[in-house]
Amino acid sequence: MAEKLAQRPSSVIKVVLFGPESTGKTSLAEMLANHYNTVWVEEFMREYLQEKWDKERKVCEPKDLIPIAEGQMKRENTLTEKANKLLISDTNLLELKVYSEAYYDGFCDSQLLKHALNNQYHLYFLTYIDVPWAPDDLRDKPDDRIGMFKRFEKELKNHQKPYVVLKGDLIDRFNVAIEEIDKLLKDK
Repeated sequence: MAEKLAQRPSSVIKVVLFGPESTGKTSLAEMLANHYNTVWVEEFMREYLQEKWDKERKVCEPKDLIPIAEGQMKRENTLTEKANKLLISDTNLLELKVYSEAYYDGFCDSQLLKHALNNQYHLYFLTYIDVPWAPDDLRDKPDDRIGMFKRFEKELKNHQKPYVVLKGDLIDRFNVAIEEIDKLLKDK
């Protein structure tokens, strides 16, 4: 299992959209990938849990966390090889760790925890909650958006991860993200 959760070494610049549900991460990841003519890593958790919901009408359980993490890293590692100098991720294992601890009374599988902290990204874009809530089958915390945002930011601060908070509408966020990514690309 451990090798399935590990990030393969790469010279590609990696940025990740990180934050609470319904904060525009997917839309922004796709826009940034198109702008930079590169690939982006879609969120495996959403696909996995939607399929589970459609089949069983069940939500995420602790036993789902490792298969979700393995699926996410398989996607990331595969797409890293196809990236054009830059890889945009819609989520990562650190986000899964935050959700695990939020939903399961502080529990996080030890292997998930290890790799969530060890996998490296050049920059995290922490998405703020100032965009409208968009309900769907899987989203369930419309009344605790600020609480979840604080959890995500605390995680980045506690583990000294480089991050920029993105606020405003999609275009505002996109423009700030481009400025930050351009700096990373220039420094490489």
